[in-house]
Amino acid sequence: MTSRPSVLIVDDEPANVRVLAEALQGAYELRFATGGERALALVAQHAIDLILLDVVMPGLDGFALLRRLKAELVTREIPVIFVTARDEVGEEERGFDAGAVDYITKPISPPIVRARVRTHLELKRQRDLLEQRALIDGLTGIANRRRFDEEWARRAARAFEQGRALRLLLIDIDHFKDYNDYYGHGPGDECLRRVAAALQEAGQAAGDLTARYGGEEFAVILDDAPRGDLAAYAQKLLAAVRNLALPQVRADATTWLSISIGAVERVPGSRDGRDILESADRLLYEAKRGGRNRCVLADTDTTAVRVLLGEEFI
Repeated sequence: MTSRPSVLIVDDEPANVRVLAEALQGAYELRFATGGERALALVAQHAIDLILLDVVMPGLDGFALLRRLKAELVTREIPVIFVTARDEVGEEERGFDAGAVDYITKPISPPIVRARVRTHLELKRQRDLLEQRALIDGLTGIANRRRFDEEWARRAARAFEQGRALRLLLIDIDHFKDYNDYYGHGPGDECLRRVAAALQEAGQAAGDLTARYGGEEFAVILDDAPRGDLAAYAQKLLAAVRNLALPQVRADATTWLSISIGAVERVPGSRDGRDILESADRLLYEAKRGGRNRCVLADTDTTAVRVLLGEEFI
């Protein structure tokens, strides 16, 4: 964590929130919620590193909120420390069984709060480093399929809740099997590395994610920052791979290695965004069937598709 860790304090009593905030002020980015539903909204909107959670609250209590957090892929790994006046062993066991990492009892001792928070944030930092290494594709050095799936789950859920469009491109290297068979696996692996680098460097913004989707397939999730349209970005990708000038081996193909793209920009129809994934996959198939070296695109304004070939629209 390069910036200050973010801690969410959840308690229905403002006085308790104030005591915890005073104990942690200055060292962390603090957010506050006085109810479970508000806490869920904050977790969906912000990257939270640790939660201090009151057990007894009206409506969605601490145990119910913890179950909701553990049920979601994007929040299940956030460490949760229960803060409670209850110190019975049975309650502690119930909390640990539910997934809490620690207990702090009331009345609050600021040094204890600081020590527990510091310990569990350090454990999370170490775990995150291991996770990051596990989310990188060993061959190309970009995000792997697991990283894509986790990021897609997070962004699709947020886009669905907020009614915002997602922008996804699925990419396949044209005739890669022929390339690999002709030149061998060593040059084939180098081809994958160079294509991955070209895709990642083609005008990406900080919030974009380029991942190896599987084999010779790649995926790009664009962030929601205002910029050029999706077709212009797809054209950059087509040109970036073509400009690598890797020779193609198929007589019926273009001179240089090329890619095909299926691209979608749309508000997801469900929290998992499966409809967008399926649409992009279908459009990628149409690009391959239509002659390759092109992008087939469906945007937010129409159900019709556009075909981008080379540098001109058809």
